[in-house]
Amino acid sequence: MTNSTEERKIRLATVWLGGCSGCNMSFLDLGELLIDLSQRTELVYGPFTDIKAFPKDVDITIVEGSINNTENLELYREIRQRTKIVVSFGDCAVTGNVSSLRNVLTPEEVLVQSYGHVPGDPPYGSEASEVLPRLLPKSYPLHHVLPVDAFIPGCPPDPERTWPALLALLEGKRAEPAPEERSFG
Repeated sequence: MTNSTEERKIRLATVWLGGCSGCNMSFLDLGELLIDLSQRTELVYGPFTDIKAFPKDVDITIVEGSINNTENLELYREIRQRTKIVVSFGDCAVTGNVSSLRNVLTPEEVLVQSYGHVPGDPPYGSEASEVLPRLLPKSYPLHHVLPVDAFIPGCPPDPERTWPALLALLEGKRAEPAPEERSFG
């Protein structure tokens, strides 16, 4: 709890969507700067926590990975609705990068190419949420689905790029400019 003389900490969340988690791992490369970050922020959600539901009233959410399936899409919509500043973190979130390589195939072809023969039909509709999230027709960078406020590119982003961008956002300034719109597929 903070008292009236203390400044409220910035509510920070990190999210891993359709990606390899390399960006979240590179986030740890901030090393001792994480101490400074922890003094300025309250981590309210992320893969490094045991929090199950995405919270309301988040100041900054750092999102890694592209949007590949219905579960990613649903979570990203919730994030965008509950977050003031959404940061596209890493090349999969910014451009689609490796995740978008599947865009030349249909979702069914992706499953067969990935797993060989797939017994039965891929799950769809309500069954998909019970068994496995349904793949979207393509993999999408975040800003192709809903607006993003800041971009930190890199595969993965290095601390020399990540820290200045985070610091700018924590201080209420603008981070990296938006990438040019691209068409994937």
